[in-house]
Amino acid sequence: MKATRPVTPTKAPATAPKKDVQLFDRENYRWMLIGVVILVIGFLLMAGGGSDNPNEFLVNQVYSPRRITVAPIVILLGIAVEIYALVRQPKNTTAAD
Repeated sequence: MKATRPVTPTKAPATAPKKDVQLFDRENYRWMLIGVVILVIGFLLMAGGGSDNPNEFLVNQVYSPRRITVAPIVILLGIAVEIYALVRQPKNTTAAD
């Protein structure tokens, strides 16, 4: 019979501790804040148009170009800024070894 020695598990090589990788940097948060401000402006442009008298319907106020054209364009611009803020890569990241 052949003598066998016990199998010892191999030791995993030591790895360097992982760096904390931040998903967003300060510039991303700045763009997010700008996008939120643009969205709020768009919703404020869309608000209003009501009348004090519930029996009165003011067509010129409800269907004004500010509410049906300008405000949605501003809101879409705010959404585009938010998307840019989310997909923008931070510039100070280094490749992990």
